[in-house]
Amino acid sequence: MPRFDPHPPAGERPAVVTGASSGIGHATALALAAAGHPVVLAARRAERLQELAAKIEADGGRARALSLDLADPTSVDAFCGEAGALGPVDVLVNNAGEVFPHTGVGADPDDFARSVHVNLLGAQRLAARLGPTMVERGHGDIVFVTSDVVVRPRTIMASYVAAKSGLEGLARAMQMELEGSGVRVGMVRPGPSSTEQGTSWDEPTVNRIVSDWIRWGHIRHDGALLPHNVADAVVAMVAAPKGTHLSLIEVQPEAPVLPDRSHL
Repeated sequence: MPRFDPHPPAGERPAVVTGASSGIGHATALALAAAGHPVVLAARRAERLQELAAKIEADGGRARALSLDLADPTSVDAFCGEAGALGPVDVLVNNAGEVFPHTGVGADPDDFARSVHVNLLGAQRLAARLGPTMVERGHGDIVFVTSDVVVRPRTIMASYVAAKSGLEGLARAMQMELEGSGVRVGMVRPGPSSTEQGTSWDEPTVNRIVSDWIRWGHIRHDGALLPHNVADAVVAMVAAPKGTHLSLIEVQPEAPVLPDRSHL
């Protein structure tokens, strides 16, 4: 007799992935679908979601694309009303994020608040709407994609650092609160990643940020995570056997191999 109840098959564990229109969310949706999960795709860019849903279904999976703006509570509530379209949600991947290049005193307070809504408050609202039914069933995974800025704060990202720090605090509190419920809460904490975040910043802003990060020692090498590197960590967390709880996975980019390693 097994000591712990096994997972239901992946096909019986519908997953919600936020920020699925690009980057880590896009890669995570593909990876979960490949593992057999029906996937509900959530983001603001509906056209991209439809394209991704079509790809997943063409590959033999099941997907549903639903519009979601995490900065708008009405949008979040409407999304949660439809999120069970592929069955009771058993996996929630809170991945969506938005980065504004501003400082703590230089940020417009409304922009700062929007960042906190997208990166923290919207994620909590989703968990509050979708988590209780997981508790009722005694099974589920809630994954928060955070950032290593929580433990290695970066300058000129004040609202992002504040929101992601709050997100990890929320996740840790939920881990304690839900212990014994059958619902696992985990954090995947990526380091520097190559995604669409920051690609809209103008050249002077990028130059300023890079210069400041070098000054503070944030840039050690040119390595960067690809979206699928982080997606693999999310899938590993969700697929961990019952009886285990991967509470935190930090993923860092490997440095390029040095041509001269004689000093090592």
